[in-house]
Amino acid sequence: MSMRFTEIGQQLRAYRLESGLRAEEIAARLGVSRAALYRYEKGEVIKLDTIKRLAELLKISPLSLLGIGVEYYSRPIGYAERVRQIEESADQTLQLTGALCYLTTSDSYDATLAAVFDEVCEQAGEDRVALRSQTEQLLSVMNARKRMYAMRRPGIIGMVSAAAVKELLRAGIAAGIPVSDRLRRICRDVAAKEIEHIATLMETEPMGLQFGLIDQVEPSAAFKILRARDKVSLAINPFRPDTHPAAHTGVAMITGADEAVAAHQRVAEANWRDSIKGASGAARLRQLVAAASAGA
Repeated sequence: MSMRFTEIGQQLRAYRLESGLRAEEIAARLGVSRAALYRYEKGEVIKLDTIKRLAELLKISPLSLLGIGVEYYSRPIGYAERVRQIEESADQTLQLTGALCYLTTSDSYDATLAAVFDEVCEQAGEDRVALRSQTEQLLSVMNARKRMYAMRRPGIIGMVSAAAVKELLRAGIAAGIPVSDRLRRICRDVAAKEIEHIATLMETEPMGLQFGLIDQVEPSAAFKILRARDKVSLAINPFRPDTHPAAHTGVAMITGADEAVAAHQRVAEANWRDSIKGASGAARLRQLVAAASAGA
């Protein structure tokens, strides 16, 4: 088996962020400098013995660092970083999601999410510094994903759920995170604007972007299939893009196994066939926005 050191380095960085350990902590336990650890993450040749020791420190299988089998992430930051890496070379994404496709959200979405996280940090007491560091890391990775998307413009076929849209409009973005009444109102306003944005995209159908609305049934899972020239990855994701960085709400999985990709591809294609698209989908989304506004 040939060792692809660039991919090993990418996974090392994702698992390091997943672990919550600082780079200097891992480097010290490993007996190398922090600069050496960063070089490993950038794809420098790494010995198999070092891979084994790193895996032990990060509490994962050495096979995970070698890119064999299924990758597991229980923290939003680890999953977000790994997806960012895969998106760097993906030409097309097929995704069955909740109410939003993060890469197509507006700057207002990111600004409001940052305000929510900042308010939570201010209320965290003695844990404030550690929590703020986690928040900054997650927002940085998410912003990097958007910058990459804006530069490369890979194709996206996305399906959103009417049930998830209704809940988003009711509670606003970052639902479940306790914030002030003022900020919660802003979260609801931003949610309505993001759904209106998706409706506009459904109407105009810009090149490389297609959206469908699943109106009759609520999907039981969120996932995406990312296709590059020489690789296909399946990412099964329990984390919404507005999940708090300290949350432990599930375990995300990433795999390239042919049978897993094929099974999810069939589910996605079936939902795409049944979804409402174009002007009809846009009209239905606007009905949901109007109904939520009337009930507010």
